[in-house]
Amino acid sequence: MFITLDDTGYGQLGCYGGPIATPNIDSLARNGLLYNNMHTTALCSPSRSCIITGRNHHANAMALVTEFSTGYPGYNGRIPFENGFVSETLVERGFNTYAIGKWHLVPSEFESAAGPYDRWPLGRGFERFYGFLGGDSSQWYPDLVYDNHQIEPPATPEEGYHLTPDLVDRAMSFVADAKQVAPDKPFFLYFCTGATHAPHHVPKEWADRYRGQFDDGWDAYREAAFARQRQLGVVPADARLSRHDPDVPEWDSLTPDARRLSARMMEVYAGFLSHTDHHIGRLLDFLKETGEFDNTLIMLVSDNGASAEGGVTGTTNESQFFNNAPEPIEDSLRSIDEIGGPATFNHYPWGWTWAGNTPFRRWKRETYRGGASDPFLVHWPHGIRARGEVRTPYAHIIDMVPTVLDVLGIEPPAAIKGVPQSPLHGVSFAHTFDDASARTLHHTQYFEMMGHRAIDHDGWRAVCPWPGPSFAEAGKPFGTPIGAETLGKLDAEGWELYHIAEDFAETDDVAAGNTAKRVEMISLWYVEAGKYGVLPIDAGGVQRLMTERPQIFAERNRYTFRPGTETLPAAVAPRVLNRPFAVTADAEIPAGGAEGVFLCQGTNVGGSTFYLKDRRLHYAHNYLRRGMYTVSSTEDVPEGRHELRLEFEPTGKPEIPEGRGVPGRARLYVDRRLVGEADIPVTTPIMFNPGGMTCGADPGSPVTPDHRPPFGFTGTLHTVTVDLSGELITDAESELRMHLSRQ
Repeated sequence: MFITLDDTGYGQLGCYGGPIATPNIDSLARNGLLYNNMHTTALCSPSRSCIITGRNHHANAMALVTEFSTGYPGYNGRIPFENGFVSETLVERGFNTYAIGKWHLVPSEFESAAGPYDRWPLGRGFERFYGFLGGDSSQWYPDLVYDNHQIEPPATPEEGYHLTPDLVDRAMSFVADAKQVAPDKPFFLYFCTGATHAPHHVPKEWADRYRGQFDDGWDAYREAAFARQRQLGVVPADARLSRHDPDVPEWDSLTPDARRLSARMMEVYAGFLSHTDHHIGRLLDFLKETGEFDNTLIMLVSDNGASAEGGVTGTTNESQFFNNAPEPIEDSLRSIDEIGGPATFNHYPWGWTWAGNTPFRRWKRETYRGGASDPFLVHWPHGIRARGEVRTPYAHIIDMVPTVLDVLGIEPPAAIKGVPQSPLHGVSFAHTFDDASARTLHHTQYFEMMGHRAIDHDGWRAVCPWPGPSFAEAGKPFGTPIGAETLGKLDAEGWELYHIAEDFAETDDVAAGNTAKRVEMISLWYVEAGKYGVLPIDAGGVQRLMTERPQIFAERNRYTFRPGTETLPAAVAPRVLNRPFAVTADAEIPAGGAEGVFLCQGTNVGGSTFYLKDRRLHYAHNYLRRGMYTVSSTEDVPEGRHELRLEFEPTGKPEIPEGRGVPGRARLYVDRRLVGEADIPVTTPIMFNPGGMTCGADPGSPVTPDHRPPFGFTGTLHTVTVDLSGELITDAESELRMHLSRQ
């Protein structure tokens, strides 16, 4: 069983010195092995591709995430079939194979019912799947896929629903389904929580357990966690704590209100992680009850370091951050008691990110150790004699698959489904299981993430941070392109050098006194980059978004939808923001009237909906949970079949950098007769997140409080047509930040 946590930092789990209670995860460390030198790619999809294939992320075409794919072989976002998944190997060896939770290994434009399905879990060796395909999802109202089709959650938050226990329930049922027929048949369970990725959603009682525990701030957190890490042996006794990050404000510099809000956001995160641990404990208990626990090899890992997408202040609604519209602290404080609940889509400030990666510097997306060094546990009572020991040999997540095959005595297959297989890039670390003095077999490992580069080699580490060691020091945003002249200058002057064997947390740059070693490491990086498809170095963000990618349909200005069909993922839904558009419903109103949604997109944290209620037509635009702008018809919609139409016409220019989409006039028509109109002063500028579009209902958290979900249309809805015209207004730089923040 692989347990993959999301955005969980090195210094957050209890067994890694963190102050958050994770007793069930800690039990895996206490009765198994804790590795203190495991590495990831520093970002979600690239890491997951390594975990599941045993190959490096550029060789998997996952240089970044599929939303940023380009035409270069290492960057196209489509994991080649010659890089087989461990599930494909094991299913051919008689294993049942199950994928649960987050996937994010399929191009976003392939996530709809149109497919293709060959890169969905069931197309890559998994027999069963239950989870979500994209980078993040609400924990209260997730975008669920069961095997190859969408489903709605089995309950509501009011009924006690939360995604994590649902994933555990489904994992247990998949295993139990097979075991009752074939009790001796082995299984592979790839269990990937949505936690602890934002939104940090958790029942309030879990967050309240941490009341007041973070009032001293992130500096105090780091000092206390670092002391515990040394005590536990998670870091060497002579390790030094990395510097105060220039992008993180001093805790005492914050206003009392800002400290109170920030502390609450961390309480919610801590509750989220403890809640996740509790339900992982249920899964472990199930394995014990079924007699499978002692003979199940469990590897638990995080896909990257803690996440900084909450920005310097954090947010109660991540969509505001994506849309350049951060809320004033006064607005956040009014929602402080709702943080973590269904009304929010929250993320903590990056001060907690930095603290969560103690003792390292920086965070997710960057190849310093804060982004690329992560928790890793191995538990296997029948296969490992050692208990509760720390293992220090260097490892990378590409080593997980080779280790599994090694202990199973399985040679990597020469071909899978007739496709010749590439060699594995990782090496087994099974020899470290019972030998505390064993040395690593993994001597060299490169890193690259949007031009941020690093390489490890035999206790040395070279890092070339781009655009710089911090945003404050660089004066440039992440995603700034690297031109040829800049690249030459970086290679001449921009590489830092650390002797990790003596400087665990990258605190002492010794490049100035070790020119020969520095040049050796840079040269070695280029050797590895050439070997695994890293070149050309592509640091650009906006440029990637502007790159045309192959689509499964031709661009068009007219879309026809029918009720009862699956929700369209945002990547394939018609883009209606910042442009004129019309929505026309061909509907029949029975005697006595009808009600319900014709077409909606988004959720309670931002979206729009066109619907019928109390015999009147209505349109609502939810501007990032900060404003609800509506228009209603002035007369009833009569019985019979009618053409019911919404038109939106922009009346001004968008101010996207300031977080304001186009203002406009919304008009409602019955059989082409105007029955209502109103001005909408501001609209959402960039995206709704979540952003699915649904015909005939508003599932999940409703866009407007004017109705309860799913509010399906009770008359006869034949079709809904969306017509688009005019030039689409976009801001690629803002969209870059949005996509990066969802990984």
